Amino acid sequence: MAQSEAETRALPMMRPNAARCAVATALIVFSAARAGAQGGPPDAHAAQPERPTVATHAGTVAAGWAEIEAGIEWDRYADASHGVAPILLKIGIAPRVQLSLQESGVWTAGGSGSGSGDVSIGVKWRAVERAPVLADFAILPSIKFATGSVERGTGTGTTDVNLLAISSRRAGAVTIDLNAGYTRRSGDGRVAPRQGGVWTASFGGPAAGRLGWCAEIYGYPSIGIDGGDSIVALLAGPTFELQSSIVFDAGFIAPLAGPQPRAVYAGVTWNVGRLWTAPRHGG
Repeated sequence: MAQSEAETRALPMMRPNAARCAVATALIVFSAARAGAQGGPPDAHAAQPERPTVATHAGTVAAGWAEIEAGIEWDRYADASHGVAPILLKIGIAPRVQLSLQESGVWTAGGSGSGSGDVSIGVKWRAVERAPVLADFAILPSIKFATGSVERGTGTGTTDVNLLAISSRRAGAVTIDLNAGYTRRSGDGRVAPRQGGVWTASFGGPAAGRLGWCAEIYGYPSIGIDGGDSIVALLAGPTFELQSSIVFDAGFIAPLAGPQPRAVYAGVTWNVGRLWTAPRHGG
């Protein structure tokens, strides 16, 4: 899941009467244990799901190719239930460079707070591959625009600038994605904190046949005097590869600390195919 989807997931928490927590991204330099690097798939038409985890990986869609991720999530808060339906378009614009565009639908039980959410755009650049410590390392700067509605609870009413640091590697058959990020928002901090952060540790691998699994622990730390409550949560569930270009996912989110709601989700990643011809490079 790209950073923008993480922010969509946290949208209801930014409403005045719900727990406020920044979801975002930024450059926090970190290092991880030495391990083998995670390379892109040899087949440019193979899906590279960033969902369902809050974390994203350092991989990018091959230049000239497009991929779509779509899903639905149902969050259960103490006061009401909220639904989020994000859709993410990923386009490889150059070798190791990917454009990401995201929109979402948000609604509550009864439909009192429903509509389109905020739109975000980002560019992921895989700057380093197979490095001794960082393995495959990418940065993902992005910006979120205030296209949703604060009144209906589908947007924060802020323009957000995000920066996410991504390190991906393999340990045997298991993929490991580590993210750390920071967000700076416009506004006065009453609807959404002016600063926010996110950290993630995501793991995945094969289970049996076309079945796979993913598990992640993630957190939204409180930053600054208006940072709201810190959150730590666990996400886990199976994946299913219908074919190399189409991967389904489903699972649950459970709170470990802070006001994270319990949630269930399902979605799909589809590598649509080539949009234009580009020189052959690794994705």
